[in-house]
Amino acid sequence: MKDDLLRRYIDYLAVEKGLSKNTLESYGRDLRGYFLFFRDREAKSIDKKDIEVFLGSLSTAGIAAPSIARCLAAVRGFHKYLLMDGLSDIDPTSAIEAPRGWKRLPKTLNGEDVVSLLNQPDLSNPRGLRDKAMLELLYATGLRVSELVGLNVADVNLERGFLIVVGKGSKERIVPLGEIAAGHVRAYVERGRPLLMRGHQADALFVSNRRHGLTRQLFWERIKHYVAKAGISSKVSPHTLRHSFATHLLDNGADLRAVQAMLGHADISTTQIYTYVSRERLKQIHEKHHPRG
Repeated sequence: MKDDLLRRYIDYLAVEKGLSKNTLESYGRDLRGYFLFFRDREAKSIDKKDIEVFLGSLSTAGIAAPSIARCLAAVRGFHKYLLMDGLSDIDPTSAIEAPRGWKRLPKTLNGEDVVSLLNQPDLSNPRGLRDKAMLELLYATGLRVSELVGLNVADVNLERGFLIVVGKGSKERIVPLGEIAAGHVRAYVERGRPLLMRGHQADALFVSNRRHGLTRQLFWERIKHYVAKAGISSKVSPHTLRHSFATHLLDNGADLRAVQAMLGHADISTTQIYTYVSRERLKQIHEKHHPRG
């Protein structure tokens, strides 16, 4: 019964909500663990206290706070679906709030580390031109890595300086490029991509030596290579440049709503986490430099 409910719910998320494959897989894993914990209970019989016990068991098991928060989101959505579909009379998650401690601040790079990372690719070869364009584009636009590798040639307007991006939920948005990033994308398109394609055709903007669209995994390997080459000691992920893009914009006075639009966040509360990063940085500067800090 629960397997059937899970399948129907995942189908609902895919069709009605347009969630990505990765998100659907994450929700599926979380909910299978949830069902296993309540293996002898019907989903509609689970109440608020039961869910709190379940969440507490995850914490006791050493599950990271952000993963628990994601699991709660999956459970919350599932119970809302049961209520909407008439399969339950109540939503036991409605009174459960995610503790503030579950909101982990995103890791960012300072300006010097960003410049160092962006300067690592070797521009004398086509792969270096590609990697340089991708890194510059990532920092200039705040794209998700999946959005970056999913770009097609037709999505980029270098003359007018913008991208057409298809983000989460298949929502399309227009993102400004910036002159520096546009220049490096142009250099790659004119001098790097033709050498990688070797006369073949493909829609994908960023391609590998095999003339196929570059994967997230391969780009992640390239980032790790450049991080090590730059001597950056802090942990860097493909999302770090997205976080740095948003934080640096806000540090320099950008409007929160504009940053929300560029990042493709459906809810501004998701964008607001970057304001906490900026505040934390100001606090650190004050403590370090003020005589009574």
